[in-house]
This record gives sequence, structure tokens and C-alpha cells, in this order.
Amino acid sequence: MMEPAMTLALLQYGDSAFPAGGFAFSWGVEGLAADGLLETAAELEDAVREQLIYRWNSFDRILLRRAFAARALDEIAVTDRLAETATPSAEMREGSRRAGRALLGISARLGHADSIRYRGMIEDDRRLGHLPVMQGLVYRDAGLSLEAAELLAGWTLIAALASAAVRLGVVGHIEAQHVMTHVRRALESMLARTPAPDARLSSFTPLADIALSRNPTRGARMFAT
Repeated sequence: MMEPAMTLALLQYGDSAFPAGGFAFSWGVEGLAADGLLETAAELEDAVREQLIYRWNSFDRILLRRAFAARALDEIAVTDRLAETATPSAEMREGSRRAGRALLGISARLGHADSIRYRGMIEDDRRLGHLPVMQGLVYRDAGLSLEAAELLAGWTLIAALASAAVRLGVVGHIEAQHVMTHVRRALESMLARTPAPDARLSSFTPLADIALSRNPTRGARMFAT
């Protein structure tokens, strides 16, 4: 059973009111909706599952685990550079850095030592600060276990995609909760399987990636990604 202190930390960092700027990112939901590819709760569920299975579990989760296990901040920087080079989409790279740096900044302002030091390390290198890497660093800095950090990262992705769909008017609040409940079971199943220590990064979410790449050509937008 999870200790109360860790449970409370999960609730704090997973709260939509936690000021890390996650509300600014739809991770392709806005673009998919604009292109007519996301109009129903069923399509939202498919999109969330795709992101969770073919991006988060096989890419973001691996980076998070490497950052969490790093013995020194220089090792975290190596993982951060890997995230940069392994992400072909310029829009995804920019969004990942913006979200990651926002999370890191809040952690540093809360006084967490490694977050403060790492923010100083990357201040002049705008290529670093990717979200999954910062989740590994920040959640460890907050006293979470690796298992809790993975759970929180996976859940915040689900919540971000569902929340974006609600704000865009694609689904209502109750429909979004149904989607989150269904996909939550998929996350639970993923977390029951531990990735191999030498697992390679892989990602295949072409529709979301294309929707993101079209963002600069769109007119008014609600989200950064």
C-alpha cells in the first residue's frame, strides 16, 4: 500500500491546479479536431490510447526511467539530449521543452535541490528541458518512487488530452470521464510490465504528429501544441 506522504505528493503534482502550465498543451488534440479527425468520444479514446501506447509507453516512459535512475545531473543531461535528437518533429520538440521547463521551474521555486541545480545547468541551452526527462528529475526530487512517477506521468497525459478535448468542445465533461476511465485500465496494464533496462526509444503516432506539424499554418489556436 502506498504511504500517505507519497499519495499526497501524487495528488499535489497531479492536480490540475498545479502551476506547471500543462493546460497550454493539447499534444495534437487541437490539430486533430481542426482536421476533422477527432469529433466524438470514441475518436478521443482512440487518440488517447494511441498516444499512450505508441508514444508514452515506448518513448516518454523510457526517458523518464533513465532520468529517474541517473546518478548525476550530467547523466540526466545526456538523456535530455537523447530526447532532443530522437524527436523529429520541431513542434513536438518545442512543446516538450516548454512543458518540461515549466515543470522544472516550479520544482526549483519550491526549493528542490536537484531541480535548482539542473535549471542552472541548462539555462543557456534551449535544446534541453524535455518533459519526460524533467518528470523523472522533478518527481524524484519531490520524493516519489519510480512507480509513482510513472503512474503520475501517464495519468497527466491522459488528463491533458481529455481536458483539451473538453475545452475545444469535442466532448462534454461526462464523456471525457468515461474516456479517462476506459484508458486508465490500459495505463494500469502497461505499468504492470516493466520495460527492459536496454529498451530502445520508439514512437509511432503519425496522425498526431502531422496535426502538430500543421500548427504553424493554422490561424487562431488555443493550445501551444
